[in-house]
Amino acid sequence: RYLGIDYGTKRIGLALATTPGLFAYPHSVVKNTPRVVERIAAICREEKVEEIVLGWSLNYQREENRLMKRIHAFREALALATNLPVNLEDEVLTTVEATRDIGVDDLTDARATAIILPSSLARRNKHN
Repeated sequence: RYLGIDYGTKRIGLALATTPGLFAYPHSVVKNTPRVVERIAAICREEKVEEIVLGWSLNYQREENRLMKRIHAFREALALATNLPVNLEDEVLTTVEATRDIGVDDLTDARATAIILPSSLARRNKHN
């Protein structure tokens, strides 16, 4: 199983995929608290996650934005806590796409993550 993560300073969206590249579904949105890494590590154990895909926050010039310093620290802490690979994947415009038909709700961040995850896994499998 694969866990997708859309990191935000207040909320973190989570999505799961069981088959690389086919389908991902929103799992939950968790508050970004000092214990969030522990909470996500527990979800990884419960869901038997084998790999994590973390949204890579880039600007329109394809450069890392201000949030990336926090994302890099989060990535390191998560890799240490889970002992799983944590790969970065471009997340540009996924939140816009996630709100296009439904609008903003409690699962917006998780839906955005469900958009990132399948394309990342499919692209990776194509190159293997």
